[in-house]
Amino acid sequence: MSEKLQKVLARAGHGSRRELEALIKSGRVSVNGQVARLGERLEDESAVIRIDGHTVSAKAQEEVVCRVLAYYKPEGELCTRHDPEGRRTVFDRLPKIRGSRWISVGRLDANTSGLLLFTTDGELANRLMHPSRQVEREYLVRVFGEINEQKVRNVVNGVELEDGMARFEDVVYAGGEGMNHTFYVVINEGRNREVRRLWESQETTVSRLKRVRYGDIYLDKKLPRGGWMELTLKEVNYLRELVELRPEKETMLDLSQNTSRQRERSRSQKIRRAVRRHEERANAPKGRSNQQRRNKKSAGEQSARSKTRR
Repeated sequence: MSEKLQKVLARAGHGSRRELEALIKSGRVSVNGQVARLGERLEDESAVIRIDGHTVSAKAQEEVVCRVLAYYKPEGELCTRHDPEGRRTVFDRLPKIRGSRWISVGRLDANTSGLLLFTTDGELANRLMHPSRQVEREYLVRVFGEINEQKVRNVVNGVELEDGMARFEDVVYAGGEGMNHTFYVVINEGRNREVRRLWESQETTVSRLKRVRYGDIYLDKKLPRGGWMELTLKEVNYLRELVELRPEKETMLDLSQNTSRQRERSRSQKIRRAVRRHEERANAPKGRSNQQRRNKKSAGEQSARSKTRR
């Protein structure tokens, strides 16, 4: 049975359906040498598909191993693959993979931290993001301003924003002091800056925002900022079942170690080392290594001259 081209390519890990639709519209995808059209169906499994002139694979669904990463996004990182200004992006730290690429499940604002999921399966990403699926996202939010019961009722009952009605599914007060108040809030769609805009509609300001849950996948307290961990087969299949996709039978996780405790300790150490190395590279001034070599060479020359004088 034929399927739409963007759906086939998304499942093979070449991007989300939305990204691939944009590529097809711009004429950057071809099938058997002919520029593809949006909505075109792939009739021949052996067809030669190219994106930007490069041949890509359109593997059958059962041949693709679906992988999912949970990433602890720090504040300041952008949810884009490339930034023309050279700022940090969420893709900078992710592990490299062959024959596929990581697809972000939704986005977080630059000033928002917390749980961000990545997958190699574009169809899974598309369904998890789609508003019709009503997948819950939970946030820890610190609000600055006057808060009363009526304002809380407003954001639970619904507020008319510029792009339509929006509301929190749940609001739980978590404490506060003075004009600062902390809440856990739940939404089931991912509109741009939705949490911030809902609170702003009540004449308050969000001073801190952190996503702590996506569906039933929680931000692991052991995960450092900027760290990532691959989800287990059970967790991957939970997400797939949530959006009515067939379960996976394989995982790319290394299960060769003897005990789960050893695996957990080893994985935690690797994550922290990777985060530390990335921070060192990102924070090092440009040209620092060359300067260090020049300083070392100068010191060696001075030492040699001193020995000669003796």
